[in-house]
Amino acid sequence: MLTYIVKRLISMVPVVLGITILSFFIMHLAPGKPTDRLTELNPKMTPEARQRLEKFYGLDKPIYVQYGIWLKRIVKLDFGNSFSSDRRPVIDKIWDRSVPLLDRRLAITLYINVLSLLLIIIIAIPIGIYSAVHPYSSFDRASTVFVFIGFATPTFWLALLLMMLFGVKLGWLPISGIKSIEYAAMTGAAKFYDRTAHLVLPVLISAFGGLAGMSRFMRSSMLEVIRQDYITTARAKGLPEGRVIYKHALRNAMLPIITLLGLSVPGLIGGSVIFETIFGIPGMGQLSFQSVMMRDYPVVMGLLFISAILTLLGNLLSDISYAFVDPRIRVK
Repeated sequence: MLTYIVKRLISMVPVVLGITILSFFIMHLAPGKPTDRLTELNPKMTPEARQRLEKFYGLDKPIYVQYGIWLKRIVKLDFGNSFSSDRRPVIDKIWDRSVPLLDRRLAITLYINVLSLLLIIIIAIPIGIYSAVHPYSSFDRASTVFVFIGFATPTFWLALLLMMLFGVKLGWLPISGIKSIEYAAMTGAAKFYDRTAHLVLPVLISAFGGLAGMSRFMRSSMLEVIRQDYITTARAKGLPEGRVIYKHALRNAMLPIITLLGLSVPGLIGGSVIFETIFGIPGMGQLSFQSVMMRDYPVVMGLLFISAILTLLGNLLSDISYAFVDPRIRVK
């Protein structure tokens, strides 16, 4: 197993390299330049000043030279400096040590998405199992309707509706940020309640679409497994139905779900753009949106690099998890 993991890690290097090459060149093909936001609205900006500004950011060099400079920095885990006015290092924007741990962008996005992923697993897998064990029942038909609604409902539209209902009309939940203005003056229990109240809507919105999809995948996988001959044999031996379902069928039915969970790992960083922008949450999703709109190349490339690493690590974790779920894969 250790040899397999080492080989997989080594094989990731050319894949990550290819991803960064494509991302870097496609990003530079997009219309506009990072200096446009500083020059277009300034009537006093001369062509010579524009050229000096492009030289300052290193944009006057050929694209392959710019990529080589960026690659040398990445090897040393240096993401460079942002093109924004503060010229802060990219790593400081992602993991700002000057603020508390729970208020850092990466931490905010991680715990929101981890909570939504746990919510999906806790709810979707039992729904999928029950629907597969009782196909075409009233519960199964109702869950099917819920799945279609979940797939068809735009996330931003649902977020706005919930904000209007629970935040504006009922006043039960806050609709912006991750904590109140008076958070610093609160006690420990009040701080916990305040942060929890701010997380309710973002976590629900983040989990809604995944909840519908995961439950349907679980149902399809479970239906396919319980129709196999070895499940019929287990029932013929007189084993309890619960043991047949949860010990013999569930482990094999979990293989496709593990794949989906592995592919969900990069979403922990880059899948929060919509709800973080809507709810004004200062996380990685909001940073991604702002960086793209400002054409902040170093920040965009840093986020793409992290997402690429997480995608490959998610696939590796899925393959390793197969061995723990299915002993036949472990033998091979």
